[in-house]
Amino acid sequence: MSRQRINSLAVIFLALAVLVTATSCEKLKVNNLQANYHFKKANNLFREGKYRNAVTEYELALKYKPDLVQAYRYIGESYKQLYKPGVQTPLNKEFETKALEALTKALEIDPNNIEIIYSLGDMYDKLRKFEEAEKLYLRILELDPQNMDNFYVVAEFYSRYAGEIPDAAKKAETMYLRRIEADPENPIGYAYAANYYEHLPITEQNIEQALENYDKANMFWEKRIALTPDDPQAWLAKGVNRWGRAYRFQSLPAAERLAIAREALQAIEKARDLDPNYPEPYAWLSVLYRSVLSVLEPDKAARYTAEADKNIEKFNSLRTKAAEKKKLEEELKKVD
Repeated sequence: MSRQRINSLAVIFLALAVLVTATSCEKLKVNNLQANYHFKKANNLFREGKYRNAVTEYELALKYKPDLVQAYRYIGESYKQLYKPGVQTPLNKEFETKALEALTKALEIDPNNIEIIYSLGDMYDKLRKFEEAEKLYLRILELDPQNMDNFYVVAEFYSRYAGEIPDAAKKAETMYLRRIEADPENPIGYAYAANYYEHLPITEQNIEQALENYDKANMFWEKRIALTPDDPQAWLAKGVNRWGRAYRFQSLPAAERLAIAREALQAIEKARDLDPNYPEPYAWLSVLYRSVLSVLEPDKAARYTAEADKNIEKFNSLRTKAAEKKKLEEELKKVD
């Protein structure tokens, strides 16, 4: 075969290759456009709460782009929204299965995507499948240990199983403490830990432990106050903690409860004095006077009731002013 003939054939084959490549690229471009169209439409439906219709559009997006990981993720999210924990019906079981299938597929495509890991862990959490959820939540910490919020995610997961799963409460406590150790100058860490201890279950069988938990919470509120001594919310939180200890544990000696109630009064008054326009301290002062102080000191009940009435009136007045201010601001925005 002559060199000229060989060159001619080479040109023909090259032209055919370019044509095939161009056709493939054009098809790929069209498929991407179609996938994006259905994906955006699905997202709008998802935001509107039309989850079944959203699934249809996400599936159409996958028809044109089978590796579109976010489509799988939001199919899973859609079925998760439709799923109702604890409801034992064939339809609800179908939602459960499809949510797990879609989120698992998304994770297979993108195994280090923290949002997908969290979403699948959340689904297992809804199903009360502790071990499966725990592995995923710990994976988030492994992938992103510098994000302090991840410690809260894992800690709150464990706290939901306190009293149900052995060592879950201890693991939750460890996560809150690790968060504080990682950033000891951040007051938010102490607030999360305090809230955790305050919301642990109280039963007739664990009174001593519950008292200890309230005192631990108070310790963390005090550490928060040490960092932000002019923060009225920090002082109010301490006051509410002391009120809770005085009010909830009525089997304790009256003298002990009264001493704790006075601590509550001092802290809530400090919150009020730091910001006289902060409504919540007035509400809690009313609660404290009426529910604890007037009971423990009945000879002063009339005065305490009057103080309670005065403070709740002040609370309502400040709340009304705040609502009126917000309404005016919204009206001004409309004018702009």
